[in-house]
Amino acid sequence: MTNRFSIREATVHDATCLAQLRVLTDRETEYLDRDEGEGYLSPEDFKVLIKSDQQEPNNICLVACDNSGIIGYCRCEGNKLKRQQHQVIFGIAIRKDYWGNGIGKQMLHKVIDWAEDHQIHKINLSVLKVNKRAVALYETFGFQVEGCLKDDKRLRDGKLYDTLLMAWFNTKEYNKPST
Repeated sequence: MTNRFSIREATVHDATCLAQLRVLTDRETEYLDRDEGEGYLSPEDFKVLIKSDQQEPNNICLVACDNSGIIGYCRCEGNKLKRQQHQVIFGIAIRKDYWGNGIGKQMLHKVIDWAEDHQIHKINLSVLKVNKRAVALYETFGFQVEGCLKDDKRLRDGKLYDTLLMAWFNTKEYNKPST
């Protein structure tokens, strides 16, 4: 495996690979919200999602690629409600055999640059508390724990685990009321 990879915005041509990757990453880790096969998105579903992301100013879908193809993706989804348009929800999935290669870190750099450029005030995410590597990565980017959902997810071992709610705040003060 190589450490050489690139990150770019997803296109509709990525839809089949993204559908396959989502099933794979759901199987490889319990750190995501779904078990394998749950909430399945077909290639056609991904095409619709990508087209929507390209049209919505507060949405973005990025893919990480190497010479073997797409190895990870992340997405920010905004909200059309006026009172929530300043924030997005972030999610990420990377093939397990590529963990530890800086892909998540580079994707977060791109997402934060995008958020600053698009005057996004807040990026929200949820992460299992036991996923210490991910929590540490988010904290290095300035994400703060805003809350904890106790006994939120039941994993394969039958035990219940806590989910942390984390947020990054844009330090460039856009559209904040003066005090």
